[in-house]
Amino acid sequence: MGPSLNYLPAAIKGALRLVYPPQCLSCSVGVDQDGALCPECWRDCEFITGCACHICGVPLPGEDEGEADLRCDDCLSAARPWEQGRAAITYRGVGRSLVLALKHGDRPDLAAPLGQWLARVVTPLIRPGLIVAPVPLHPRRLLLRKYNQAGLLSAQLARRHSVQNCPGLLVRSRPTVAQDHRTAEERFENLRGALAVSARYRDQIAGRPILVVDDVMASGATMSAAAEALRDAASGPVLAAVLARAVKE
Repeated sequence: MGPSLNYLPAAIKGALRLVYPPQCLSCSVGVDQDGALCPECWRDCEFITGCACHICGVPLPGEDEGEADLRCDDCLSAARPWEQGRAAITYRGVGRSLVLALKHGDRPDLAAPLGQWLARVVTPLIRPGLIVAPVPLHPRRLLLRKYNQAGLLSAQLARRHSVQNCPGLLVRSRPTVAQDHRTAEERFENLRGALAVSARYRDQIAGRPILVVDDVMASGATMSAAAEALRDAASGPVLAAVLARAVKE
């Protein structure tokens, strides 16, 4: 995998492309430009572009007719502690492979193109005074992983929209076990009270809208813990942005 060319001068980009021709983000087949998917992987990556829940971002059947408060069954049956949310892709197929590569495959180079995908879909959520904050990792997990994938995505999103990025706003107040293979109830219990607002930023967020960024949303337990911590700290409305949304088969 060649280096990211996004921020290099044109002459250097041209020279590097002779050595590192553009490759598909997923399968490494040659493509026309950096940050692209090959036709086969594009077909297998489900972008959420049509009708979707305005709270959690899950795709919904039907056509998008501009309804102002479209909600899925889960968001109708249980109130979410955040106001609105968007997701870029579904967590299956190539979308799942890309998320796992960013998260566990030592592919921080994916954050630039994937972060731009997310930045595009959250455009309706951008508002004056917005602060962007990633869901944090516990320090021990960060030491093992070397980077916070949500932090890389939030930096891309904030740069695209020229808003304040605050990677240290939320902290893990205690370690949690992995959420995989747990029921929704177990996921919520696992995250209960696990996130907090750093004392350093409490005065800065009073009344200001906060866009919380994460890589994946399944049950919404992590985003709920983040939103509740922010609301307890007297922030303004909390908004959610996730790269991938898990969907029911």
